[in-house]
Amino acid sequence: MDDDSPVIYGLESQGRAISARTAETDEIHYFVGTQSLRSDNQVHLLEFDDETHYIEKKVFGHPNGEIWQLSCSPKDRDLLSTSHSQVKRSKLEYGATLWQIPDSGEEGDGIATNRLPSTGSASGTHLKNVMDLEGHKGPIKSVLWHPGGDNQIVSIDDHTIHLWDIDSAKVIDTASLESKTLQSFYTGKWNPHQNCHQVMTAVETSLKGWDLRTMKPCWDIEHAHQQQIRDLDFNPNRQYYFVTCGDDCSIRFWDVRNTSAPLQIRKQHSHWIWCVCYNHFHDQLVLSSSSDSNVILCSIPSLSSEPLGHIDDDEEKESSPVSPPKDCLVSTYDEHEDSVYSVAWSTADPWIFASLSYDGRVVINHVPRKEKFKILL
Repeated sequence: MDDDSPVIYGLESQGRAISARTAETDEIHYFVGTQSLRSDNQVHLLEFDDETHYIEKKVFGHPNGEIWQLSCSPKDRDLLSTSHSQVKRSKLEYGATLWQIPDSGEEGDGIATNRLPSTGSASGTHLKNVMDLEGHKGPIKSVLWHPGGDNQIVSIDDHTIHLWDIDSAKVIDTASLESKTLQSFYTGKWNPHQNCHQVMTAVETSLKGWDLRTMKPCWDIEHAHQQQIRDLDFNPNRQYYFVTCGDDCSIRFWDVRNTSAPLQIRKQHSHWIWCVCYNHFHDQLVLSSSSDSNVILCSIPSLSSEPLGHIDDDEEKESSPVSPPKDCLVSTYDEHEDSVYSVAWSTADPWIFASLSYDGRVVINHVPRKEKFKILL
């Protein structure tokens, strides 16, 4: 198959956590976590072949219950983290764990190759527990890996941020919201710029930056959204730029040097927006997913690292300059039938992304060829 039609994979239960295998840059890999109350939960490792549109899957048991968030090490392709919850002795317990993927040759490793859509199952071995992130009170909202690959992680619960050293499995330092406030963290993102010394957090409708060297706030934006902020992401190529989304159905672009107002507001979803993320290679491409069951791809060249598009030194073109590309909605993807909680770009192919809706449907899609050629040519 050589077309760009969507490819659909079905989990056996609900899910809301998906992540590209960040350290894998040669093949298209995704981890997907399940969220089931009635059966054992799993992590599915999906390998997508763009030429054949086949998916090869490996399924690993997740013994710590429902998976709420999943993220991957940028350095070690076999390390990932999950935030989870499970009922023990009639009590709901929350936690987060770092896991290692077992070697493929180990006994009990279930592998199945399916022509899609896939709804089959494969019994697999359990993930290997590397480290439990203990000491948190309440749900752990985010586990963030150091963007540069250092052996540090950040975990965030309702009111505290913990900076961990993976080698010693100990907390280096902590930060907390002021005890006087009733607000709580919802999510966070590690800034890949500023020498990786900052983490940005969403605190209900506001944003707060933290300096990890002092564990003190370094900037904030009050009332950045009208309702709960659900996700945020840093532009990978422009160090002061980032994007946010939330329950007010808006996506907002910001410059941390001037936070009096967003640089741009886009309202193309009709319900809560759960996820927003920049393309890792071409930062004018921005994906978002929502409870309106849609995934939307936008092109925002005016705020990208190449606002004027492709630069050509040809003298003839210089004498007849082409107008810069305009910000626009590129495509709306409507293959889902439930809330789309997460979307993730491939780290191996900049033109491929995957989305996950609550009913367990994974959809692998492509940037339209017209938009791809517009960027490349």
